[in-house]
Amino acid sequence: TWAQAKTGIDRLALGFLEMGLKRDQVIAIQLPNCVELLLARVACEKAGVMALTVIRNLRHKEISHALGQTGAAGVIIPWRHEGRDYFKMIQDLKPELPALQHIIVADDEAPPGAVSLREILERPLESKYPPDHLEATQIPADEVGSLSHTSGSTGLPKIVEDATFPRVATARSQHARMSWSPDDVIGVIAPAVGGAAKTISFLGAAMVGARLVLMEQFDAEEALKLIERERVTIACTVPAQISMMVDHPNLDMYDVSSLRLITAATAPLMKEVALKGEERLGAVILNLYGGMDVGGLCVTSPSDTQEVRLSSIGKPLRGAEFSLRDKEGHDAPPGEVGTIWVRGPILSSGYFKNPQATQEGWTDGWFNMGDLARYDEEGNVLLVGRSKDVIIRGGHNIFPVELENLLSAHPKVQEVSVVAMPDPVLGERACAYVVPRPGESIAFEDVISFLKEKQIASYKFPERLELATELPMAAEQKVDKKTLRDDIARKLEAESGPAKA
Repeated sequence: TWAQAKTGIDRLALGFLEMGLKRDQVIAIQLPNCVELLLARVACEKAGVMALTVIRNLRHKEISHALGQTGAAGVIIPWRHEGRDYFKMIQDLKPELPALQHIIVADDEAPPGAVSLREILERPLESKYPPDHLEATQIPADEVGSLSHTSGSTGLPKIVEDATFPRVATARSQHARMSWSPDDVIGVIAPAVGGAAKTISFLGAAMVGARLVLMEQFDAEEALKLIERERVTIACTVPAQISMMVDHPNLDMYDVSSLRLITAATAPLMKEVALKGEERLGAVILNLYGGMDVGGLCVTSPSDTQEVRLSSIGKPLRGAEFSLRDKEGHDAPPGEVGTIWVRGPILSSGYFKNPQATQEGWTDGWFNMGDLARYDEEGNVLLVGRSKDVIIRGGHNIFPVELENLLSAHPKVQEVSVVAMPDPVLGERACAYVVPRPGESIAFEDVISFLKEKQIASYKFPERLELATELPMAAEQKVDKKTLRDDIARKLEAESGPAKA
């Protein structure tokens, strides 16, 4: 219950204080979706300690960078999880992290040299202190109270500052669009430390007293079982998870009729996938948009038409102001594509201990999202791609999202990602990475004939097809296009042979 959660949070907060942790020190939390993740995150804030939540698949290099940059005094990890020994990783890194004093393990057992989180939870520390003891240590809501990190898809992750007020305002605005209620069962299927799932997990469910169900490790069939067993009404997902659940051969074996809403965030949702998702899962799918650097910014509404919900990211949330700008920094003409710039009180305040990156990221209070979009007639925002992902072929702009939306409708295509490949004459050409549906094969000629039927300009056609069993993912949530661009560049270099003297 939420009352039991409060007791657990208070015990952990008091335990952190008894361990000697001080105001504004940092504890890094690297846990899968679990109760301990949520309790520890809030307990840090009540103890006056800043929680740095990191995704579970970061390893030595990224963790060392994050812990070193923040000067973390403690870390909360599983001992072992999914074949990885997290305790050994931290032990390996400890000599180069002089500020790291506390290793806290959230498992049934803790190895020698670690503190057991569960032992702290079992100790009635609240009986030793007056009821208002933590009021003196809790970080005020208008100060930086927690830290998160970018996905690091363009390099090592940056650490983002978060105050509580902006996150609460974001949650309230999302609630106004989605109408969460105490009767809801919110299933967090996506990683709870990233994207929209973060706001809903840490704030949204508690805000309305809804039941929260956390999926520790994603598997499409296990997710369907979870929805049936727990009668989930709102599923927080990333688009790839929707696709895998919809295409699972055993989908019809499970009763998912409890679902009323599915949120999709962190990556573009292909319209074809969304249409099948609504049809086969029987729920309304809502697009959410934002970024780890700034927070949640846009969301569609159940009252929107299906076309608006599945083709746009809706309208900006209260407290997020949008500006679409051309390459010269001027407002893009109505209906034209521009780069999204945002500002407002619900955005994060910058990068932790990195004033240079903060100055580079924010210009006169505006943050450049790097995404390209245009408005429709009703003021909804329509994404067309990432500015860095645009393929410039002989002076023509190719927006990968357009091709990905079209190709995702091909009956033989399960997943697709379109990236630039270098070309000595035209500068760049388009390459399509495709994961075929199980039991299917697809040829380059199939792709071209399909696109010809769609009557799009021929310069947009992919000029190479790469088949894959799966697409690389960044932060377990979105396709890592940088890895794909590097892959095709290496292949082209290898195929060109040694350079001639």
